[in-house]
Amino acid sequence: MATGIFMPKLSMTMETGTILQWFKKEGDLVEEGDLLLEVMTDKINIEVEAYATGTLLKIYDDVNAVVPVQKIIGYIGEQGEKVPETPPAIEGEETPSGVSKAGDETVARVDDFDSGEEADKVRATPAARRLSRENDVALHEIEGRGANGRIHAEDVEAYVKENQGRRATPLAKKIASNTGVQLDRIQGSGANGKIIKNDVLKATPTGLQTTINHGETNGTQSTVEPTRVKLEGMRKVISERMVKSVTTAPHVTLVTEVDMSNAIKLRKSLLPLIESQTGYRLSYTEIIMKAVAMALRQHPNMNASIEGDYIVYKQEVNTGLAVSVPNGLMVPVVNHADQKGLATLTAECKELGRLARESRLMPDQMQGGSFTISNLGMYDIDAFTPIINQPEIAILGVGRITEKAVGINGELKLRPLMTLSLSFDHRIVDGAPAAEFLQSIKRSLEEPYQLLV
Repeated sequence: MATGIFMPKLSMTMETGTILQWFKKEGDLVEEGDLLLEVMTDKINIEVEAYATGTLLKIYDDVNAVVPVQKIIGYIGEQGEKVPETPPAIEGEETPSGVSKAGDETVARVDDFDSGEEADKVRATPAARRLSRENDVALHEIEGRGANGRIHAEDVEAYVKENQGRRATPLAKKIASNTGVQLDRIQGSGANGKIIKNDVLKATPTGLQTTINHGETNGTQSTVEPTRVKLEGMRKVISERMVKSVTTAPHVTLVTEVDMSNAIKLRKSLLPLIESQTGYRLSYTEIIMKAVAMALRQHPNMNASIEGDYIVYKQEVNTGLAVSVPNGLMVPVVNHADQKGLATLTAECKELGRLARESRLMPDQMQGGSFTISNLGMYDIDAFTPIINQPEIAILGVGRITEKAVGINGELKLRPLMTLSLSFDHRIVDGAPAAEFLQSIKRSLEEPYQLLV
């Protein structure tokens, strides 16, 4: 009986996934645990594994296809077995006779997360698994020479020796192939010199560069042609979400300035203590996140999301932090931010930021957020109007801290001021409640020692 391959649903808000590549083609033999395809969803790349053994009988959706979740995109079964010529409907129709439904069993993981958390279905000895973790090798990349393809320690050792200095993640290989970058000319920044996505992107010309013809011009100006880069992958997902947000949610942005004098003193006093405890330096981002989390607890009407015709008021304060990555943006989530001290927030924010930049975030680290903070102060930006990260109903933009002259008791004095920009969905929140929320954040930052209570 043929088994359907389903587009996995990895979050409550996920509606579609984009197929980036198939690792198998129709007619190929597939074993349980083999990698089948790579999917872009929720701004990250996911590898989908096979949970059936047999022949890949049918592929319905090709590369770059945008597919609804739970749609059958292919079948695995016995060679010669008949399957439908067109994929069954997602809902409302019975599964075709002779076909089993295994979509709920689909398991996926992040592409670049090759740190040794291999699927249990890969056949390997305990010693081989240990060596793969020590050498940062994905077991699915190794051909086992034991019974039924079982991987032994010597298989891992041979793979590491053969590929020393030129190993790359599957996503890095795909990007290099599409852009014509030679992997043997790239120095990998991953564990043991492994080439990861970011290494290839740094060696790839950006879409803003141009190609100049330096041939004979007979005195005329050289021809300059723009480089065309297809809008796909993460950039396409971000594009679609931004358009949806600004066209469905009436954005209103409130702006206020915060005197950061006391916050600067607090950071300076806590800096050595937190660094000695965590190994990370406390930044203003963590102080702002703590202030936002406390304000969300005080103003539950802002700690919400919109789902269809319902407003869902969250009981937990889970705060997202926008992180810039090559060619895109990711928003990892700090859970229960209101219950955590500055040391814990510092460690978590720094670690999540690192994982985001290395494309190693897991799907559950980007889910469940109820509010997002976007800090552009490090880029010398004074203020901006951030776009809401739906289904959330508000987002806070943070500008740089700069000295400005302010009137205090009839005198002009210099004060370190920071601009906060709160964008909110006017369908859900009115101006006065949003202003009160922003005012609470402002008070907490101007009297930050209350955050320690």
